[in-house]
Amino acid sequence: MAVAAGTPAKTIVDLQPYRTTVSTKFQGKGGQMGTATLIDLNPNVGAWYVLQLALPGAEEEVFHIENAAPSSQRISLEEGDARGLVITAGSQRVVCPLWGAEGEAFLRQAHLSGDPFAPLCGGRLYLRNSVRGHSTPIESVSAFLRYRIPGGDKVVSFVRDTFFAYLYEKKAGQSVVSAPREGHEPNGTAGGPVPALVGEGQASRFVKPVDLGIDIEGTATGMAPGVWYAAQGIPGVYASVLVPSGIASDIMRSYSNIVAPLDSVEMEELVYLVAFDLALFDLHYAVGTDAPGVDWSARVRPDMKNSALPGPDGIGSSAPLARTGLISPPDADKTVAAFTGGFKRYHGAFKYGDLSLRNHGSHYGFLEDGVVFSTLQPGLATIYALTDGWVDMKTWTNEDDGLLPKMASARQNGVPIIQAFETGRSVPGALVAKWGAGNWSGSGEEKLKTMRGGIGLQEMAGKRFLIYAFFWSATPSAMARVFQAYQCKYAMLLDMNALVHTYLAVYKREEGRLYVEHLIKGMSQDDLPVKGRYIPRFLGFSDDRDFFYLTRKEKP
Repeated sequence: MAVAAGTPAKTIVDLQPYRTTVSTKFQGKGGQMGTATLIDLNPNVGAWYVLQLALPGAEEEVFHIENAAPSSQRISLEEGDARGLVITAGSQRVVCPLWGAEGEAFLRQAHLSGDPFAPLCGGRLYLRNSVRGHSTPIESVSAFLRYRIPGGDKVVSFVRDTFFAYLYEKKAGQSVVSAPREGHEPNGTAGGPVPALVGEGQASRFVKPVDLGIDIEGTATGMAPGVWYAAQGIPGVYASVLVPSGIASDIMRSYSNIVAPLDSVEMEELVYLVAFDLALFDLHYAVGTDAPGVDWSARVRPDMKNSALPGPDGIGSSAPLARTGLISPPDADKTVAAFTGGFKRYHGAFKYGDLSLRNHGSHYGFLEDGVVFSTLQPGLATIYALTDGWVDMKTWTNEDDGLLPKMASARQNGVPIIQAFETGRSVPGALVAKWGAGNWSGSGEEKLKTMRGGIGLQEMAGKRFLIYAFFWSATPSAMARVFQAYQCKYAMLLDMNALVHTYLAVYKREEGRLYVEHLIKGMSQDDLPVKGRYIPRFLGFSDDRDFFYLTRKEKP
């Protein structure tokens, strides 16, 4: 799938290794004969299609069509003098007119609506329209400085590494409110993830999670460090907190040749975590309207960049695909949680280390609904979901390309924080303390401590949990210690530096009403009030950043 040097630029359609293309003739509104071409971008998934309509003397029209139910219905073209697309679900066959005298108005109205998802054929299909995604004022200013002002990235870094770093370190350094445990309050929730490995002193302690925005069951006094508590009214979701100084001493002493020592702020900050039972949820990934891009990263070495190509895969944009930055309507009512993805393309490649010298700088790869936006690169930390619902995390290899026919979604982001689980112990990634080779970002002075969010996978006692962790101010080494404590088999960094980049929300539905709860209370500032209504990010409006979301599995 890699593009060789000198390969002519192409569209994202050409990146799809399993695509199929069929064409048929149709009669246009004025009586002239045209050609309709349907490209199934990945028949193994059956979610996204490109429809091309060509009439003599007119510019070709191209539309991005989404199948509302890819697991149960298929899309095809009528044979002969076609009127539209054929939707087949079991023995049911429905023709959806989309061109000619009968159907042209439907398609054109859907396009002119400007809606991210415009329904077609009674909601069996959606026309995806390109829209402008929301970004915060801080992100907008940062983007302007980076892309429009020479040397602007240094200004962004200076502000981040001074003003914001100070605020987050101050927040992380606040005293953790704790008290001895009294009475017989429940010690977490049965059926949840395995608790963290903590020191003996933690067993008789409660801490107060002052920033936790998720309502939990089981205690009114506080939370026992490392213990998991069920989220109220959201089965399969759990929350936990941990202070690194309370992690078991044998973990803190392990792999000292790989993991850097933690400073006093990191040791005493309160880390917030949320876990999702993968037996109950499906994981999805979606690109934002703008990020990550598919062009060249600003970090790539000059000798690794082919200036004849607009990007490492030979493309410089996602056209003709429409990036909506929004959870699709069929998934909206099933969505239980959403959280931000990884680095923007600007930082999503390597400037230093071995990975900077491979594959045009090893740009981070990503796929949505089985469609390749950027090729998955060997050596990079990867989280992915297969078409059968299986979710896993690993360091990608060339041999793993054999998984691509079954791949529903994937996102790479740097190198692993935890790379394996061996002899009952989580093994930190070899580069957790290497600023350049690990591409951990932070400051140019190799100061790695900042606000960070990461994702891990725990497989214990026959159960599997996806664990998201939020750190007010931490290095990758501190993240490694926490994921070690929770016995994760793999873990990776997602994004960093601000609450907007480390956002996570869970959704509770009661009596027809939607309630939004955030891992950190301050994350609510990234949602939007519109005409007196509260609109949650990713679920209610298009966002410029990529994200993950979890939907409750449907019963057979």
